[in-house]
Amino acid sequence: MIHRMLKIPTDENLLLFGARGTGKTTLLKHSPLYEKAVVINLLKGDVERQFRNDPDALAEIVKAMPAQQTHVIVDEVQKVPKLLDIVHDLIENTSKKFILTGSSARKLKYGGANLLAGRAFVYHLFPFNYFEVTDTFILNDSLRWGMLPKIFSYVTDDKKHRFLEAYTNTYLKEEIWGEQIVRQLDPFRHFLEVAAQMNGKQVNFSNMARDVGVTDKTINEYFAILEDTLIGFYLNPYQHSFRKRLSKTPKFYFFDPGVVRALQGQLSVPLTEQTSVYGDVFEHFIILQCKQLASYTNSEYRFSYLATKDGAEVDLVVERPGKKILFIEIKSAKQVEARHLRTLLAMSKDHGDCEAVCFSRDNFVKQIDGITVYPWQAGIEHYFLNSGT
Repeated sequence: MIHRMLKIPTDENLLLFGARGTGKTTLLKHSPLYEKAVVINLLKGDVERQFRNDPDALAEIVKAMPAQQTHVIVDEVQKVPKLLDIVHDLIENTSKKFILTGSSARKLKYGGANLLAGRAFVYHLFPFNYFEVTDTFILNDSLRWGMLPKIFSYVTDDKKHRFLEAYTNTYLKEEIWGEQIVRQLDPFRHFLEVAAQMNGKQVNFSNMARDVGVTDKTINEYFAILEDTLIGFYLNPYQHSFRKRLSKTPKFYFFDPGVVRALQGQLSVPLTEQTSVYGDVFEHFIILQCKQLASYTNSEYRFSYLATKDGAEVDLVVERPGKKILFIEIKSAKQVEARHLRTLLAMSKDHGDCEAVCFSRDNFVKQIDGITVYPWQAGIEHYFLNSGT
């Protein structure tokens, strides 16, 4: 069992969200509360049917629980959103604690489901991060295959390849088609391929709509589906009163590099260092690491990127309460030089009161023109694991 960084309390009601395969059930199984819990797994067809037909059965089960059973775990609660109403009432009227996991918030948000506002803490679990798998971590493997926990159980490239192909196909079948989130699968399948090709790039909704053969509105809806099913997120542009005009177009990132490469059909193609593709995947990986660690450490950091209309860009902007704005340039180079940092230096000077750093594959911490260059592991640890203190 790989130790996960997410700490969940045993004395609170919880909503635990995370994409399929991030290890939500495994995390709970290794918690001391699991032995004292009644577990209801809605991924099992017969169990889902039982509670879909009779959601009040949950109350009957809870009333029959002995005192030593303190928790109720409901896996993939979005399968039967009506259970949230039952849980709400049970929280109010019993001493039992409830942990509800989910890989999609869509049915909960748009189906009028009771989201237990104020009655349950909300946590998010992501694929592995570097600090959870330090002993076995190989950067180029993680860039190629991603960080889903199951990947780490396979030794051969062939099995990793097959797993990621199966994962993306299962996602299409179970999360999208099976849940009837979209009525036509083929346009959405095409959209996924196009969105994966555009991962980390500014989203041009009109161009994507033409490529996929749907309307701009449909493309917006498709991206909303990816957000709601926790498969990706927008990175919005940073807004500031620069003298230069800033881009107002968001970027979109999938939640795992391996899933992106599977959707792109690139799993059989090795990543080659010192190429633009390698640099893009490395940037994606670093942004995911930063956002995930910030979530786990309960920081109130806000993430964005900064780009001007003439193409100057800072990869990651982090707004930190009580601290200076953090500008992060991400470089896959093993030896960062002043020429790599010209845009970051100019943009940080334009902004004024900020801290500018570079995360790279360099082996040493360096100072170049007032910018601190970190080995990426040290930089992430300093700013997101130790909160920059």
